[in-house]
Amino acid sequence: MESGVPMKTTLLMLAALLLAAPALALDYDQNVTPDVIFGSGNANGAFTVDTQTAGSTTVELGLRGKLRFDAANQPQNIFNSTGDGAYYFQAGAAPVGFSWEPGSPTTPVWNFEFAVNVDQTGVDGGLLDQFTYELGLDFDPSPGGTSYLIFDPITAGAAQPYWDHSLGNNTTTAATDWVAGDEASYISYLADLSVAQNSWSYEFFNNAPYDTFDPDDNGVYEIYLKAFLNGVEVAHTAISIVVGNAVPNEDTSWGGIKTLFQ
Repeated sequence: MESGVPMKTTLLMLAALLLAAPALALDYDQNVTPDVIFGSGNANGAFTVDTQTAGSTTVELGLRGKLRFDAANQPQNIFNSTGDGAYYFQAGAAPVGFSWEPGSPTTPVWNFEFAVNVDQTGVDGGLLDQFTYELGLDFDPSPGGTSYLIFDPITAGAAQPYWDHSLGNNTTTAATDWVAGDEASYISYLADLSVAQNSWSYEFFNNAPYDTFDPDDNGVYEIYLKAFLNGVEVAHTAISIVVGNAVPNEDTSWGGIKTLFQ
């Protein structure tokens, strides 16, 4: 459903909120290491990255937004990054959506993508199961509002089904990634590998109490990813997915982003 707040007012409020948000020591529009290894045809780049030393290894965390469904329902290497951790997309549901749930009214045109590498240098020996992780997905698009679904997207343990992440190390490509077919394999991969990546839609998590998600809403969804070593946070990246059907042409503070919605 659409907000009753005028679009120009809403977007100006969102801009102010983004500028006022606490700054992390992040690098923008970056490639991740070793490359994008999930799926096929997915380009590297446009990630918002935090790279930190953690114990004897180097941890790299990356997040980005992506146009998952174009007008022909096809994925595109279009990220609409502003170079400061924000990614802009049209409001609206995908034309057809995912093949296993075609025509779902709660599938947005955008995805978010994450990349974890706990041995970014390739020589330190960090492994995925030596760390724990926290992913926060904001389901409140209203200006200033947040309502986070928070969980460990990698080492959630027996209480969580195994994930279909693309797993690997610094020599892995999209053609040689490991994808677990069962829980035992997944656990063994975490003990041997250092890289985990995936591309996810809010559609996958749109369950109670977060089942009010509507891809037609205008607003901002905040997403963060953290890594912990022995319970201590060692890396933290965060992005904003800004969703709206129009940007006022006269508002030059939005720079070239206004052309994305014309």
